[in-house]
Amino acid sequence: MSAPVIQGWCPGALRPMPSGDGLVVRIRLHGGRMTPDQARRIADLAATHGNGLMDLSARANLQLRGVTPASHGPLVAALTDMGLIDRDAQAEARRNVLVSPFWNEGDGTQRIAADLAQRLAAPDAPALPGKFGYAIDIGPAPVLREASADIRVERLADGALIVRAEGMESGARTLPERAAETILRLVRWFASSGGICEGRGRMAGLITRGIAAPETFHEVCAPVAGAYQPVPGLVKTGALVGLGFGQIDPATLAALAGLGPLRLTPWRMLMVEGALRMPDLPGVLTDPSDPMLRVVACTGAPGCLQAHQPTRDLARRLAPHVPPDGLLHVSGCAKGCAHPGPAALTLTATPRGFDLIRRGAAAAAPDLTDLSPVTPAHISKAT
Repeated sequence: MSAPVIQGWCPGALRPMPSGDGLVVRIRLHGGRMTPDQARRIADLAATHGNGLMDLSARANLQLRGVTPASHGPLVAALTDMGLIDRDAQAEARRNVLVSPFWNEGDGTQRIAADLAQRLAAPDAPALPGKFGYAIDIGPAPVLREASADIRVERLADGALIVRAEGMESGARTLPERAAETILRLVRWFASSGGICEGRGRMAGLITRGIAAPETFHEVCAPVAGAYQPVPGLVKTGALVGLGFGQIDPATLAALAGLGPLRLTPWRMLMVEGALRMPDLPGVLTDPSDPMLRVVACTGAPGCLQAHQPTRDLARRLAPHVPPDGLLHVSGCAKGCAHPGPAALTLTATPRGFDLIRRGAAAAAPDLTDLSPVTPAHISKAT
């Protein structure tokens, strides 16, 4: 079996990625937020210029699927009119900024995100690998530790902000008005210290090599106990709702937009900003015990050119058989794009069926091979 192709970059609006159902166009929303009008217009654009399906990515971006070469130009023109398109594809790729959806007005999150985006778009901004990214996570406790990032902005126990490199538990104290400047110092250090090789590289890899961070980045952070586990429900900033496989259609997006501004999350959930009750809409997951919250699946075949098998119908059938505290990842290939880390159970597609992996990622050595078909009994026995 041939190894999957690692692209080393993520799709954008200006540089879409070909897939089995057309071009994937990723919209990197400023500050991770859509106004109701923006959401309604994007819903209309998805139906007009794509196949109507939209995905929430693990970087809290919105992807429009099924866009054709002929429809791509008009789509980008419409997004440009909405102020959602960068100057060029290089500037777009650098603006890989993730913010906690639980930000509050005036807490510095949006200021840092906007300032950082402006600096990353400057002509002298460092050229970085396509997946290099940032997490602005300055609530009382970090919630984005499980999300991919190379540089993180978090809050210390005394209320001060700290900028740190992924892979280090120390960093540099900063203020909201100086956070972007501090981030860029760390970015330039990464680039000048050999963090990039043939256009690729991540911060954690550089740190693993034992390269010492600059002297000003030695403030020790307190360890975080446990990972944040998001579930649908009411929170201080609104209503957090789930979407099966992180996918949404134009009608549902427009209906949610009618309830308020929408914040994107890296958990394939949306937050309805300011909502005081959970929405009751078809396809929107509001019950924390919903089995669909216990399965993760990529697009699979035929929507993904590298997938060996369809994935989502299988994941949907198996969801009720996953234990309440478990997670099943169904991956179309060994890349494991939908869930790069280990899961309690992973099914990795092969040309002959699926390999089953316990407590591992999609590329890990399987416990069972070439299952075809996969049945609920396989899940029950594996758990």
